[in-house]
Amino acid sequence: MSQGGADETERAEIRAAVVAAARRYFADRRGRVDPFVDRWFTFRGSLRLHRAAFGWDIARAPANIALAPVHVGARLAAAGARAAGRRRTAEWLGARQVMLETDVMRRVRALILAELLELPSGAESGADALAETIARDPSVRQLLAAGGAPSAKLDKILAAYAGTRSAVAEMTTALATLGAGAAALHQLTPGALTLGPALAAAMAQSAAISAFPLGAAAGSVWYGFMPAAASPALVAGTTAGLMGGAAVFAAFAGVLADPAQRALGLHRRRLLRLIDAMEQEFVEGRGGGFAAREHYVARLFDLLDAGMGAMRL
Repeated sequence: MSQGGADETERAEIRAAVVAAARRYFADRRGRVDPFVDRWFTFRGSLRLHRAAFGWDIARAPANIALAPVHVGARLAAAGARAAGRRRTAEWLGARQVMLETDVMRRVRALILAELLELPSGAESGADALAETIARDPSVRQLLAAGGAPSAKLDKILAAYAGTRSAVAEMTTALATLGAGAAALHQLTPGALTLGPALAAAMAQSAAISAFPLGAAAGSVWYGFMPAAASPALVAGTTAGLMGGAAVFAAFAGVLADPAQRALGLHRRRLLRLIDAMEQEFVEGRGGGFAAREHYVARLFDLLDAGMGAMRL
């Protein structure tokens, strides 16, 4: 066998050893998912996570709600460009990070890197479990320098995962609005655009009954047949106030959403998808990245809210 052929065979053997070691690493990470979820996504664990939300996250939450349709639009445009064969355009659109990273998102990313993946982060060298797993293989021990920061692709995958928290917070807020409307007004109110006018109408009705000249009992009968109309100013003020309150609630919605997602197995499945995306990227050098489906579900709530609000008008 020629020297070139021997070198090629050696490289192939080393590549196979690296791939096998990497797959062992990712299999081990999957075994760590359940303890990680139990540590950080219970009610107490989520409370510890959301200590970081006090501060600028309260301002970032409403900004992310406003930017979310742009984020979804960019992802849909990227998918369309990819289907049309415009690969560079699709990659450019897919790389746009529209959402603002909150302190809670940053904290979740750091915990995933440090505890679940055991990889070094940015400025910190830390442990590198992937490098150590590969380095333990005698075939590649002398070829790997352990350490280093996560790659740009890994950072992108983690950013997509962290961004799901914003979408889940929106869905939690929508469900809270839905529950409030059902309990207090017996109406379907999936968002502020439907709850605001309904609440304003209830306030106007209550005020009119209280001010009826013949008393509240007669007022109830009268306005039962001829409901009082809320002024545009009251509707606008109530809706704006609910939007502001919902935005603040969204910054801390994970305290309620995390335990529910843990009980339903959503956190576990999402982290397993994250590890699958990383393994495909590392082993095969390609992959579709981490698909954050939650953003699309949140947009369905928005469309329902806007549609019902338009019908009410």
